[in-house]
Order: sequence, then structure tokens, then C-alpha cells
Amino acid sequence: MSVPAAFLAIVLIWSTTPLAVKWSGEGPGFLFGALGRMSLATVLCLALVAALRLAFPWHRDARRTYFSGALGLYGAMLCIYWAAQYVPSGLIAVLFGLSPLVTALLAQPLLGEQALNPARLSGMLLALAGLVAIFGASLALGPHMAQGLMGLLAGVLLQSLSMVLVKRYGAELPSLTVTSGALLVATPLFFLTWLIFDHHAPAMLPARALMSIVYLGVIGSLVGFTLFYYVLKRVTANTSALITLITPVLALLLGAFINHEHVGMRIWAGTALVLSGLALHQWGGLLGRWLPVRAG
Repeated sequence: MSVPAAFLAIVLIWSTTPLAVKWSGEGPGFLFGALGRMSLATVLCLALVAALRLAFPWHRDARRTYFSGALGLYGAMLCIYWAAQYVPSGLIAVLFGLSPLVTALLAQPLLGEQALNPARLSGMLLALAGLVAIFGASLALGPHMAQGLMGLLAGVLLQSLSMVLVKRYGAELPSLTVTSGALLVATPLFFLTWLIFDHHAPAMLPARALMSIVYLGVIGSLVGFTLFYYVLKRVTANTSALITLITPVLALLLGAFINHEHVGMRIWAGTALVLSGLALHQWGGLLGRWLPVRAG
């Protein structure tokens, strides 16, 4: 598969995933939707690991890597699925676009990476201003909306922490093995959560919910992660960062036109600030090379 085709596929998959998450909980409930997705993804990943005869070690670093990955798969996904009851699907993509910023903050103390430069700090402040604007617009839509946004921010934090910890423990494992190991930890946790808080299996799944669960398990999880790692190895970090800038806009448009979600001007303005902050955080350091420097 060509890299541009894989890049485009990732953008389309990540743009449609928030809407599929919202639909998958219609009827069976968000916990059953999450459990169905993770169960299907686990079976498919393990089947691929066996078919490809990939190593599946269980030494200390491998276990730490699997549990670190599960922190994102279980913790972050649980927050997303819960918040999707109250938050428009497009805003899910917008807030998860903040992941690079949160990851950069966590990487400094946990990975010992270099301190943030002024451009990156300015980008974070700009994105924070956009987040404040989004929260202000959401408060007018009711308290559940604000709670949903708080849940999403918790998910962003858990996802970012998961990524940093996986990198910190650094087990030299194939990406499919890491994903499979994380799913083996996360899926039983989803089952226990569903058993404790819901435990009602639907007698019949609505067609849209069933199709969404299958789509998320096969395309959103297996194909999406595989293509992401494929592209990540073949393009620069700056190019891969474009994904987080494109998907929120597409997700907002899809939610508005397909699911008839209301997106007011204040939310669009907040989204523009968030994406501008992401761009400044990612590429702001290059401005000094482009702009002429005048001697004092």
C-alpha cells in the first residue's frame, strides 16, 4: 500500500470513529458497545499474531508495556464511550487532538525529554484558550455537556500517559503484539465493568449499532492502528502530526451533516484556536528559520 493512500485511509478512519462510537451505544448502551468492539478486536489481533507467528513474550518489560497500553485502551476508551452520550461526535475528535500537547507535557518528567520552547508553550496556551471557548459554548447546552467534556479530557490524559509509559518501558516488540497484549488486559476489564454496572445483554441489536461495533472492531481498531504504525515508520513526525489537524474538522462536519449535531460558531471558533495551537506547538520552532532576523 502506498504511503499517501495509507495516510488518507487513517484520516478517514479517525474522522469517522467518533461518530461510530456514538452510534455503537444506541440501544445496547455504551458499555456493551465498548465491550463488543474490544472483544472483536482482541480475537482478530490474536488470530493475526498466530498467523504471522509473531513473538508474544511475557517478561517484565513486556508485561509493563501491555499494561501501559491497556491504560489507554481501557481507561481512555471508557471515558470516550461514556462522554459520547452527551458530547457531539465531532468534539470528541477535537479534544483528542490535544493529545500531542498533553503527551509533550508528560514526556518531560517521565522520559527526560528537553524542556518546552517558547513556541510550544505559546501553542499550548492558544489551545487552552480554544478549550475555554468550547467549554463556554458547551455550558449553554446543559450540565451533561460540560460533564462529558470533562470525561473526554480525562480520556486525553489517560491516553497520553499510556503512550508515554509504553515508550518509557520500551519493550522491543512488534506493534501488533503490543496492541494484542494491551487488548488482552483491557477486554476483561471492560467485561467486568459491563458485568458490574450493566450486565444486561440486548435481545436484539439495532442494525446501526451492530454495524458500528463491527466497524470499530475491524476498521477502527485493527486496520486503523496497523496503518498508523505503517505510516509512522515512513513519514516524518511533522507529516504525521497533520492527522490531528485534519481529523477534527472532518469529524465535526460529519457529525453536523450525517448525525445532525449542532455546532455553533463559538465551538467552531474554539476548534480553530485549538488547531492553531496544535500547529504552533508542532511547527512554531520553524518560524525562526523562515522569518528574517534583524540585528539589534
